[in-house]
Amino acid sequence: MSSRAKQGLPALLPVLRLLKNYKLRLVGASAALLFTAAATLSLGRGLQVLIDQGFGGGSSADLRSAIALLVAIAAAMAFGTFIRFYLVSWLGERISADIRVQVFDNIVRLHPGFFELNRSGEIMSRLTTDTTLLQTIIGSSFSMALRSSLTTVGALVLMFITNLKLSLIIAFGVPLVLLPILVFGRRVRKLSNQSQDSIASVGSYAGEVIQHIRVVQSYTREQFESEAFDREVERAFEIARRRIWQRSLLICGAIILLFVGMSGMLWEGGQDVISGRMSGGELGAFVFYAIMVGSGVATISEVWGDLQRAAGAAERLVELINTRSLITNPETAAAAPDNPRPELRMDNISFYYPTRPGQAALREFSLHIEAGKSLALVGPSGAGKSTVFELLLRFYDPQQGRLLLDGTDIRQMDLQQLREHIALVPQQPALFTGDVRYNIAYGKLDATDEEVMAAARAAHAHDFITALPDGYASHLGEMGVRLSGGQRQRIALARAILNDPKILLLDEATSALDTESEHQVQLALQELMHNRTTVIIAHRLSTILHADKIAVLDAGRLVATGTHPQLLRDCPLYARLASLQFRENELSAQSSFDPSVESGLSVPG
Repeated sequence: MSSRAKQGLPALLPVLRLLKNYKLRLVGASAALLFTAAATLSLGRGLQVLIDQGFGGGSSADLRSAIALLVAIAAAMAFGTFIRFYLVSWLGERISADIRVQVFDNIVRLHPGFFELNRSGEIMSRLTTDTTLLQTIIGSSFSMALRSSLTTVGALVLMFITNLKLSLIIAFGVPLVLLPILVFGRRVRKLSNQSQDSIASVGSYAGEVIQHIRVVQSYTREQFESEAFDREVERAFEIARRRIWQRSLLICGAIILLFVGMSGMLWEGGQDVISGRMSGGELGAFVFYAIMVGSGVATISEVWGDLQRAAGAAERLVELINTRSLITNPETAAAAPDNPRPELRMDNISFYYPTRPGQAALREFSLHIEAGKSLALVGPSGAGKSTVFELLLRFYDPQQGRLLLDGTDIRQMDLQQLREHIALVPQQPALFTGDVRYNIAYGKLDATDEEVMAAARAAHAHDFITALPDGYASHLGEMGVRLSGGQRQRIALARAILNDPKILLLDEATSALDTESEHQVQLALQELMHNRTTVIIAHRLSTILHADKIAVLDAGRLVATGTHPQLLRDCPLYARLASLQFRENELSAQSSFDPSVESGLSVPG
């Protein structure tokens, strides 16, 4: 992904700004934090009263009063801590949830080219691991840092009030404690970023292997993948080990320096008590404040590493939130055509994929798709057939030329309105982890059960769906793994039928079907395609013959258009592709070929 612009704790600012959406709870948490800090600091005074008046007063009443004071202070601390912990933890969870939503809302709107350059596993790590880390930091570590800062400052002030000379000794040690924080903090942040990236890499690698587990096992590469994964994990561990080492040095240095200063203070304070220049209670209170300063600085030094990790996570998340799609809506969108049978025209288009800027996927490409007619795209692999679909759906914009829908440049149309006109049935159907009804109704979210079943019947999927254990409520597993290839394709076809689009894009929607099922689905397709603008990536002869026109593509250029007999006669490339499938006697009989006869032959594409 792009290099991160922000470095260090300032990267947390965009995340912390989300707190302003919850001002009431933020004020409550802040008040509870101040109250708890004040109660904690008052323990020093309670300790002084206990020593000087409770122990030194000589009566049970004095001791009872001193202990009652300590109990009251402890109760106030407990109440304040309860309110602070609840509100701060609530804010941490809420901000984490808000960031997840913001990141996902932006991700689902990014252009497909973004996902060619960035691994899905890394994106998922940012969406889950990084937001969880931020939740922990905001709901715990950040609160600890604020609380420790308040108590440290308050304890320093009370130390100076209690005894100036001893306070100067402690104050001299505080800058020395801050030194390792400054020295090691930057190293911790850098290693934290590397650690988060390595964790994302591990997750991405594991996700890819699991997704293709059948390929892994069919080639008996389980041991190979285990060893490769082990190397990824060890690399992540080594980075984490170096980060932990730096944090440990930071904490160790801070504690040693602080308690060296406190030892000097205790020597001087003890001399003052022995000589009568201060009471035991004053020294006890001062030691309490000094311990608070020490523990506060130690906590800050420990939390500093967490804050550095949070800064790294925030950088990664804010980068995703700020990434802008290259495919955007125009400021003033043109009205969507009302024509139920729109025409499409590609006018002198040249297009290069972002990952292959030196190789044209389409060059000076012009194509007319007549209203209410079907057009099949034929050509060898890499000819540009799938690219035509990508541009029709406006997943990409061409570098040159225009794509017109009823005379309107689709770049001037609202993206949602454009894509609502179109339904895609891919060669490899995409099914979601849900039940059958959910997957079919994805084409029309407000569809009734009757409409869903009617679409399934039209796609010849109803019979096998009702044979499933729970019928339309049967869960399909991840990516529809519980269905056969042909069944998944018929579910995808039912989804398109339910959507009732003006433009239908078929990436050989029958390629995974057996002969009988293909014949049935072809009948459904003929009805669906009737008077509907349809573009087909053609692999099978039966699909080609049902099209009103065939376009032959090669190396990103349009070679010829026409009917099947015309292209056999006039287009050498088409004739060569067809000859790879037909026997010589079939080639001589193509002019009288009966579409009802099943072929099962494929045009490479």
